[in-house]
Amino acid sequence: MAETTSLKRRREGPSASFRPNVDPSSPASLARQLYLALREAIADGRLDAGERLPSTRLAAGEWRLSRGTVAEAYDILIAEGYALARHGSGTYITPTSQNRPPKAGANREPAPGSPNRTVSVAVTRVMTTGPSLARQKMLPFVTGRMGHDERTASLLNRIAGRHINYAFEGYGDIQGEPALRTAVTAHLAVSRGVRCTPEQVFITAGTQQALDLAFRVLASPGDSVVVEDPCYPPARQCLVLNGAEIVGLPVDQNGITTEKLIADALPPPALFYVTPSNQYPVGAVLSLPRRLELLAYAREHGSWIVEDDYDSEFRYDGHPIASLQGLDQANRVLYTGTFSKALLPSMRLGYLIVPADLVPVFRAIRPALDVCPPTFQQRVVADFLNEGYFPAHLRRLRERLRASRDLLAGLVAERLSEHLRVTLPDQGINLTAHSTGTWGNDMAVSQAALEKGVVVMPLSRMNVAITDTTRLMLGFSGLSEQEADTGTRLLAEVFRARHF
Repeated sequence: MAETTSLKRRREGPSASFRPNVDPSSPASLARQLYLALREAIADGRLDAGERLPSTRLAAGEWRLSRGTVAEAYDILIAEGYALARHGSGTYITPTSQNRPPKAGANREPAPGSPNRTVSVAVTRVMTTGPSLARQKMLPFVTGRMGHDERTASLLNRIAGRHINYAFEGYGDIQGEPALRTAVTAHLAVSRGVRCTPEQVFITAGTQQALDLAFRVLASPGDSVVVEDPCYPPARQCLVLNGAEIVGLPVDQNGITTEKLIADALPPPALFYVTPSNQYPVGAVLSLPRRLELLAYAREHGSWIVEDDYDSEFRYDGHPIASLQGLDQANRVLYTGTFSKALLPSMRLGYLIVPADLVPVFRAIRPALDVCPPTFQQRVVADFLNEGYFPAHLRRLRERLRASRDLLAGLVAERLSEHLRVTLPDQGINLTAHSTGTWGNDMAVSQAALEKGVVVMPLSRMNVAITDTTRLMLGFSGLSEQEADTGTRLLAEVFRARHF
């Protein structure tokens, strides 16, 4: 208990990081300069009301002044009412008066007559035309969350203990830890047919950073980029922020309609962004003829293809579908995946596979965005893969997800078949539900469901050019039996109560 009390007593407030501007060559005394610096910081809110100032011993060491100088400055602050001394406790900034300016960083209106506060055109496009950026609530059918696996958590905690000592660490490799890149290469070769060496792998902060890096390198502002329609919103936003002109090709049951490239006489794009193994959000699989057609088009016209294989580990029926990258003979495909769904979203680990001749280019650009990925998480995941725990973890995870998928599909068929039609997906962690004709406004359905405490995502938010407003997405990853039961009952009430 005494040790706990001692630790609490030594906790420091933000003022411990304060650095006063004191000039030894100034004619003003050091104590006077320190007092003025502290007073200014208190007045403009950088040092908060009621905050404890550093002890004279700590301040003297941090600010490279004598304890007497610090004590004299504190005495002036106390005398003028900016601080007060508490016997046996220390020196504290006095409570805020009504006349004191607001704390730095607090919300303030721009001063009258100040210049217009502008942001970039690309940012304005994202904010005004993009999908909702509101944080998703942890309600039934929300997408992106994953269930907890006690066995995997125990293994990760044990492995993490090996790597927690960072005392002698410096910056890591630009591309990521060699052990993890080697493990990723081996895993993808077996599971996805990806052909690469560890030298072609870049470890990233999830798929999103991998996409941003690829888009920056491969497309210039004003270049056209072909995407699936509907399209994964964060990828589309990333393209907009990088100045790309987006062209959407519709998706049918066989994936992106590549034949429209010729039929519509579209100019060759700088790159394609596709999710061929499980199209997001519709769930279609790009057929082999279209895969070969897309690869041939890219080879002929010098276009790049960015293949987002975001949930390849979750295949429930049939054999895994080979990656587009594995079929590519012209080295036009860049492949990206993630551990966010297969392990933990909070780890923020993904990977980007680039053609060998582009590795120097990506190495040159990477430090401008991110000096290196965090080594601690990489080493933990590398050991998890290299010691053979990943396959068993994936088997357990797939079985849980399969059970959640079947449960949700069964409840939708039982309670919502009048309004929703779903096809059981062979892969992924979401169900796409189509209107049976009783409703036609997915945005209105989504809003009404949210008011009831259920999250169903309207696919029209992801449309590029198409106008379909009759599809919804329901997530089943991390979905409990109780949530599935409650969520489908509430959604049935939504449809009974209103017409959309």
